[in-house]
Amino acid sequence: MTTTGIDARLDRIGTDDSYVIIPMDHGITMGAVQGLKDIEATIDGVTRGGADAVLTQKGIASRVHEHKNDKGYIVHLNGSTTIGPDEQDKRMTGTVEEAVRVGADAVSFHINVGSDHEPDQIAQLAEVTEDAQRLGMPVLAMAYARGPGVDSADPEALGHAVRLAEELGADIVKTGYSGDAESFEHVVESTRLPVVIAGGSKGTDRETIEMVRGVMDAGGAGISMGRSVFQHEDPEAIATAVSGVVHDDLSTDEALDAAGLALQA
Repeated sequence: MTTTGIDARLDRIGTDDSYVIIPMDHGITMGAVQGLKDIEATIDGVTRGGADAVLTQKGIASRVHEHKNDKGYIVHLNGSTTIGPDEQDKRMTGTVEEAVRVGADAVSFHINVGSDHEPDQIAQLAEVTEDAQRLGMPVLAMAYARGPGVDSADPEALGHAVRLAEELGADIVKTGYSGDAESFEHVVESTRLPVVIAGGSKGTDRETIEMVRGVMDAGGAGISMGRSVFQHEDPEAIATAVSGVVHDDLSTDEALDAAGLALQA
């Protein structure tokens, strides 16, 4: 159930019910990889390029606000590392109240549906949505189909993941892409929440923009892409291309051309 506060904050992290969100919480997962050392410059670039919001862990908040060009800010509430014993075992790293204190417009939480850690993450996401509802904060659930024997691109599994997010009280849901617009329609139809897709590891510019075009053609609400954007040689340009598809309904070629990326694609 939305409230005035939730609706107002959703407006801050999107544009006309569509979303270009750039997660940059990967420092806790992967370390200070390309694009995250000078995170201030990356934040400035992607928000100038058309991103609606950026996302980090709470400790980076002081590095965000002066550089986000009045765009939205989301604080992520769990995490793990690639060098730890189990990357899927995401542990709590913050609370909704802490996110409020550091100036966030929304919070996000990662759940691996189908993993051995699913039961704990279900309980934690339910607690997060309860706290967020009380404080008028939107929740972006990052609900992935991941675990033993789970195909992370299977539209049935992805549909289950996004529906779980709605059942637990999220306001937006992020998930993996099934590979094409036709199969992704099932995922979008599995929930009434706005569905945005993850980008995964960095591909070519054309691959990235074709994927964005596919999710929009399937009825999706946008993207929440990290590495495909912040590790790009020109984060502002790729953000411009993504925003052109999500917000201006451009074709792949039109978006790449508008961003000056047609030759690199």
